[in-house]
Parts: sequence; structure tokens; C-alpha cells
Amino acid sequence: MPTTIPVPRPYVGAAENAPAGVVGGQFAATPHGEVVVFLIGMRVNRWRRVRSWWPVFVAMPRMLRELAGRPGSGLLAPPRSYWSGRDFLLVQYWRSVEDLGAYARDSRLSHAPAWAAFNRRGAGTADVGLWHETYAVPAGAVESLYGNMPVAGLAAATGWAPRAQRSRSRAVDRMGQRDPEYVPA
Repeated sequence: MPTTIPVPRPYVGAAENAPAGVVGGQFAATPHGEVVVFLIGMRVNRWRRVRSWWPVFVAMPRMLRELAGRPGSGLLAPPRSYWSGRDFLLVQYWRSVEDLGAYARDSRLSHAPAWAAFNRRGAGTADVGLWHETYAVPAGAVESLYGNMPVAGLAAATGWAPRAQRSRSRAVDRMGQRDPEYVPA
């Protein structure tokens, strides 16, 4: 039967010792309502076919600059980008699925023409892969915890608050779930 072990209180002294730009101790995101998490990625399938993947690669920064100049678009914070080998990923937080869809389909903005151009010229070559995942997270269904971090992720998009020092709750409790392996002491 699984058992639990006591875990020492973390982050004692962290607030006083944190470097500039880092929130010492623990904090959590404070979303007020539904949040849409949008992951969009590109994979270079053939590095030597630069003419196929380069237009896709340079289109995204143009779109992000455009969104930065449109604070009412529904994009909640500047996206974070990640790169691993052939794969490039952007993590975005949006106010609603409707806002995300409105941006994607508006022919006066950068995305719709770039999407059409890719479908005409690049999609059929298979030189570059594109993907996205959209998660509409209802209010109250978010669990986040950051420790000794700059404000990042969902906290940067929606705001944040220090974690209550007296709280020793577990993630499954904060999410309103039951951990099948947890046996209270």
C-alpha cells in the first residue's frame, strides 16, 4: 500500500534571496474565467527545402507583432516560444475560442493570407509540418504553481498571487480530484 512522507516546508527565505526579476517563494496564476491555451507548432521535415519552410517560419513573428499592436484581440500575453531539433512551438493564452478564431479567419490580418498561401504552395510538398492544439479551460479547472520563477506562463497572461503560506494542499486537492494512490496518514 502506498504511503506518504512528510515534505519539508519549501521556499523558506526565498523571498529575501531571490534575484532581480524572480518572485521568491511560491505563487499561482489567478485566471478570472475561462482561459484558452493554444499550442501551435511547426516541424521542418526537409531542412534543405528552405523555400518551403522559411515562409512559414518568418510568418509567425509577423503575426505576433501584429497581435502585440492589437491589445483587444484576445491574446492575453506575449507567447512563449520553444525549439527542439526540427520542432518549433509557441504557447499562447487567449481570452476565448471566439477571439482566437476571429483572428485566424480575418482576411485583413496576417494569419488568413499566410494560411491560404501555405495551403497553395507549401502543404502539398510535405517539406514542413504544422499543427495546433486548442484547450478551452473552464473557470475553476486550472491548477498552477510556480516556485522561485519570474512571472511566466498562465500567471503572466492572467495575473498572479502569492500562494497562501499555511496551505499544504496537493495538486489533486486543488483540482477537486481524488488521488487513487494517496492514503491519509
